[in-house]
Amino acid sequence: MIRISLRRHPRFFRPGFIGPILLVIIWSLAHTAHWVTPRLLPGPLETFNAFLQSIADGSLWGDFIQTVLRTVYSFMIAAIIGIPLGITIGSSKLIYRSVEFIIDFFRSTPATALFPLFLLIFGIGEESKIAIAAFSACLVIVFNVAYGVMNARQTRILAAKVMGASQWRILRDVLLYESLPQTFIGLRLGVSYALVVIIVAEMFIGSSTGMGHRIIDAEQVYNLAEMYSSIIVTGCIGYLINFIFLIVERHFIKWSGK
Repeated sequence: MIRISLRRHPRFFRPGFIGPILLVIIWSLAHTAHWVTPRLLPGPLETFNAFLQSIADGSLWGDFIQTVLRTVYSFMIAAIIGIPLGITIGSSKLIYRSVEFIIDFFRSTPATALFPLFLLIFGIGEESKIAIAAFSACLVIVFNVAYGVMNARQTRILAAKVMGASQWRILRDVLLYESLPQTFIGLRLGVSYALVVIIVAEMFIGSSTGMGHRIIDAEQVYNLAEMYSSIIVTGCIGYLINFIFLIVERHFIKWSGK
């Protein structure tokens, strides 16, 4: 009877639920056992009540939407610039070797260190937040797209050349499709980078809206339940965006690895 019940209701026994449940249990134990002082670590129920209150009074939605919009704008700019640039760089080893140091240098430089530069160029406003996030995401996308193009299967490229395909046809019909799996990896990493930079920018670059501003504002007035609930919402944004990209990737790149 137990085996029949498990087969009929497999959705209740998914391993993916184990991690969140364990996290809530450990969180509850840490709060009730005073492993961390309750003044610094509110319990899950208190945090959840703060989350419900922010939804009920409507204060969460505006910040949530602003953060998502800024992330989407910066990611779109990064993708529009990064994908064709990565294909161009990856299609020629000479070009790649020429710009490899520049890409790796800025990709390894923390985005927060570039805040003053972007503030000087774009000023204190939406433009600077979106620009620095797009820049960080673009570097990741360029690197992964170029890597995907450079590691395209040579047998398919040779087959296209044997059949008389031009360089443009090889680039469009072979290299572009061969690089798609690595391109999607770059896109997922890029949107994650964009979200992280947007949150940090909302904290420290004169923002009056957004989840980053909401987190730092709650911390300054010592509303820790609100702070933790906002952090969790921010994590959920990142998780959902990554989950959407995984679904799209699995749908459009079923041939990956074949």
